[in-house]
This record gives sequence, C-alpha cells and structure tokens, in this order.
Amino acid sequence: MPPPCGVPPFDPVRVRGALPLAGRLARHRRRAVAVGLAVTAAALVAAGPRDTDRSRGHPEPARAAAGTPVASGDDRPVGQRRAGTTVGAPVRIADAATVRLLRPGDRVDVIAAGETVSGSQARVVARGARVTEVPEPPGDDGGALVVLSVPRDTAAELAGASATAQLAVTLW
Repeated sequence: MPPPCGVPPFDPVRVRGALPLAGRLARHRRRAVAVGLAVTAAALVAAGPRDTDRSRGHPEPARAAAGTPVASGDDRPVGQRRAGTTVGAPVRIADAATVRLLRPGDRVDVIAAGETVSGSQARVVARGARVTEVPEPPGDDGGALVVLSVPRDTAAELAGASATAQLAVTLW
C-alpha cells in the first residue's frame, strides 16, 4: 500500500455564471413577483367596466359645484353619505308591461298617481333609483314587482306611496 500523501492547497472551483443559491432564489422571486403583478393588472383591466357594457339609461354621474360626485336620489355629495344607507325596496308597479322593459342596472324615476278631491295628481317619489332585480310577473293584471336600490328615506316614502297610490316608472 502506498504511503498517504497530503492534498495540496488550492482555490475553490466556481462554475462561471452560477450564483449562490440565495442569489438565484432572490432573482427568480423578483421575476415571479413581476409576472404576478403583470397578470393581476391584466385581469383587472379585463374585468373592469367598459363604456360598451353600460346598461341603457345610465347617465354620466352628476357633479356637485366643487366637482364631487353626487349620489343618485340624494343631493349630498357621495363622500358625505354614510356607507350602507341604500336598501333594496320591492315596489309594485301598476303596469306589468312597463316592468318587462326594465333590466337590472337601469335607472328609473318612480311616480305615484293618486286620486285627490280636486282630481288626479301625480308626484315623483324616487328619482334615479337603480333597478336591482326584476322578478317574473304573475299572470294576473295586478301589476308587477320590481326591486329598487334607494336610500332608506326614499324606501319609506315608496312604501307609503304604494299603500295609497298606483306607482309608475319612467326610464332614464
């Protein structure tokens, strides 16, 4: 058996272009984050609203004097309204054929037509109410139901008006 020989000292061997493991992971992590952000941005753009997707009857949002958007059916700027103040109000419209023209997302004015001592009188109960649902109308001629998204105060007025008058809608 030959006598043991010592190993001569030498510099470590590195393969050209290879990074240590931590550097390689960091480089790939940055790429993965960049790709993830790009995919997220593309998804948001694809899912965002388009001018061609707007439901009919939706005007551009009204602006207050200071350039602040105004809530529909409410004279206060959007920033001054409390969150969650709109509710779904089911309303029975006297003419079922008119309700068949409505789609969710449409804006309507609700008009109450009642009989008074001096004759018939009509008044606007809700302005710019958004239609949220249009259930299938029953077969009878008793009108049709529509669900509107309105502020709480307006919902109370709608309930009171529907008890005393016939309601109609006008499409924006």
